Amino acid sequence: QVQLVESGGGSVQSGGSLRLSCVATRGTLDSYAIAWFREVPGKEREGLACISSVGIGYYADSVRDRFIIAADNSKIAMNLHMNTLKPEDTARYYCAAAPLLFKQCLNSRDYLYWGQGTQVTVSA
Repeated sequence: QVQLVESGGGSVQSGGSLRLSCVATRGTLDSYAIAWFREVPGKEREGLACISSVGIGYYADSVRDRFIIAADNSKIAMNLHMNTLKPEDTARYYCAAAPLLFKQCLNSRDYLYWGQGTQVTVSA
């Protein structure tokens, strides 16, 4: 069983950058699909970026060309590099992992393991 812990959230001005990190404190992410989601109160959780269990990356249109998901070679960590941040990116961000997920991987229902979330606030 995998346990995930995020870090790296905070406050930044519009146009700035942040890097979120997610570490598996128990288990490894080998053969797992990994993903980042975000949630705003009153809205559905949004899939942002993921890497499937066969290494194919997917991005939501809202963050494509601004966010980059990367898996660490150690198989226990992943990062989300966020650039050109906008006020509408303000949300609580979650990392997630799912074993043996080979298809498009931006659906939150496919994920078994979740981090506790980290807040990102972008001011105008």
